[in-house]
Amino acid sequence: MALSLPTIREVLHTKIRPNNMDYILERDGRFFYQKSPFEKEWRCKTVYEDDTFMALTNAFQETFVTVVLDANDKPNGYITAAQMIQFLYTSFQHVSAFYEAVINTSDSSVTAIDADGRVKTWTKGAEEIFSIKQEEILGRLITDFFEPDKLEILHSLHEGKSIKNKQHHPRSDLFVLINSNPVYYEEEIIGAVVSETDVTSQVVLNEKLFNMSFEVHRLEQEVAKYRKTNDPFSTIKGKSRILQETVDLAKKVCAVKSTVLILGESGVGKEVFAKAIHDASEKESAPFISVNCGAIPDSLFESEMFGYERGAFSGASQKGKKGKIELANGGTLFLDEVGEMPLDMQVKLLRVLQEQKFYRIGGEKEINIDFRIIAATNRNLSELVKEGKFRDDLFYRLNVVSVQIPPLRERKEDIIELTNHFLKELSIRYDRPIQDFSPEVMHSLLQYDWPGNIRELRNVIERLVVFATDGIIKKEYLPFVPDSFSDQKQLPKWEEQEQHQTILPLQTEMEKHERKVLERALKIVEGNKAECAKQLGITRATLYNRLKRLGLD
Repeated sequence: MALSLPTIREVLHTKIRPNNMDYILERDGRFFYQKSPFEKEWRCKTVYEDDTFMALTNAFQETFVTVVLDANDKPNGYITAAQMIQFLYTSFQHVSAFYEAVINTSDSSVTAIDADGRVKTWTKGAEEIFSIKQEEILGRLITDFFEPDKLEILHSLHEGKSIKNKQHHPRSDLFVLINSNPVYYEEEIIGAVVSETDVTSQVVLNEKLFNMSFEVHRLEQEVAKYRKTNDPFSTIKGKSRILQETVDLAKKVCAVKSTVLILGESGVGKEVFAKAIHDASEKESAPFISVNCGAIPDSLFESEMFGYERGAFSGASQKGKKGKIELANGGTLFLDEVGEMPLDMQVKLLRVLQEQKFYRIGGEKEINIDFRIIAATNRNLSELVKEGKFRDDLFYRLNVVSVQIPPLRERKEDIIELTNHFLKELSIRYDRPIQDFSPEVMHSLLQYDWPGNIRELRNVIERLVVFATDGIIKKEYLPFVPDSFSDQKQLPKWEEQEQHQTILPLQTEMEKHERKVLERALKIVEGNKAECAKQLGITRATLYNRLKRLGLD
C-alpha cells in the first residue's frame, strides 16, 4: 500500500535526521541518555533496524529515547520522543493531503460517516447529486437529511454489509449505482463509506431505447401481415440436409407451447429461429419480446424484466413502466444469451415460470401472466451449472426441447444461397448495380471457415458491396485473404488499413473508402472529371456532388 507505515530503518535514514551517539552511554550492554554530566541519566530502550514500526512506538511507552541497533547489535543512532512526535504529525499531514486530493479528484459522490452516523466527508459530486452543500451537512447526522430506510450506508455501519454496483433509489427522481463498505479498526466498525454514481439519465435512455425497440417490433409485425408467404421459416435460407433437419425439428416444436432452448455459435441465427417458432405458433397479434441478457447491466436487470410503478424517476412515464415479462404476456419472451443472466435474476425468473405471476418493483398488485419462453445461448450451460454460474433447476426448466443450429462451416453448400440473398438486399440498399460474384470471389467465400457464421458472412457481403463503387466486386476487397494484394502494383493504403480491427460507424467507413476511391480514380485520369465519371459508371453531376460532399477539389 502506498501509505503504509515505514520500517525503523526508513524512519532513521530517510524520515528523521539521524542523531549520532554523543549523548549515549553504554554500560554492560545497556544504553543510557545523558545530555550533560549535570543532568539526569535516562535508561534507553533498544530496537533493531528491521523491526516493525509498532515496535518503535511501543518502545516510547517506556522511555523518551530509543537506540537503533544494526544486525550486529551495534548502535546506529537514536531517536527522541520529540522527533517521533514531529514525524507522526508530518505523516498525518501527508495522509490528509493525499486524502483531500483523492476526494477532490473524484467526480463521484463519496460520503463517509463516523460511528455515530455523523457526516465526515461530503464531496462535490455529492453536492451535485443531492443538492446539499458541504457546510450544511458536515458534522451533522446523515439521518437529518435522508430517510434511514433508504440509506445503504447505515446497513454498512450497523451490520458490516458491503455493497457493489447495486442500483439504489434514494429519492423519487434519482437512480444511482452504489458501492458501500464499513470502516474497520481492530475488528470494530468505526464508520462507513459510500460512493454513488448518478445513472438516472442512463435509465431514461434505456427506457427510450426499449420503447423504440418495441415500436420497431410492432412495425415488423405490421409488415409481416403483408408477406406473400405463410411459412415463417422461409426467412431461414439454405437447403443443406443438416439445416433442413434442424428446421423440421423446430417446426415440430410449434405444435405445442413448451419451452425451447436454442443452442449454437454466435451469428448462426438463433433469434431468426426463435422468431420463426413464435410466428408459427402464435397469433399475429401475439408479442415477441427479445431480451439480450448479455447487454443489460446487472443493476438494471430487475427493472427491465419486471418493470416498476409510477414515479420511479424524473422523465419517466407517470403510468410507470411495464417490464419485458409483462409485455410478453400472451406471446413469447426470447432470452438471448441466457447464460449471461445474473444468478439472483435466475432465481426470480424461475419463480415466475413456476407461479406464472409476479410483482413490479415497488408494486403491491400481483400480476398474472401467460407466455412462452424461448432461450438461446452460445455457451455450454451444463458446464456453467457445474461451475456454479447457472442454476441447475432453471437449466432443466429451459431445456425441455433443445434445437442445435449448425455453424456455417458445417453447411457450406448454403453459402451460395445466402450470398446471393444478401447481395440482392444490400445492392438495393446502397444503390449498387451488382448482379453476382466472380468465380474467384465465390471460391474464396466457400473456402473460408466463417467463425462468425451468418452474421460475419452478411458483414463481408456488405463490405464488398460498399467497396464496389464501379459495380465490380474484386477479390482484394475480401478482409480474410492475406495475399489478396500481392499482384497489385499500386496498392491503396486504405485497403491495407482494413487489416486492423478498429470498427467505425458504417457511414464514416463508407465516406472514408469513397473518398479514397475517388482520389485514386482522379489520379489515374489525371484530374479529368468527365473521364473519371465515365469510368466509374456515374454521371458527371453525381461525381461533382460527391466531390463537394467529401470536400475534395
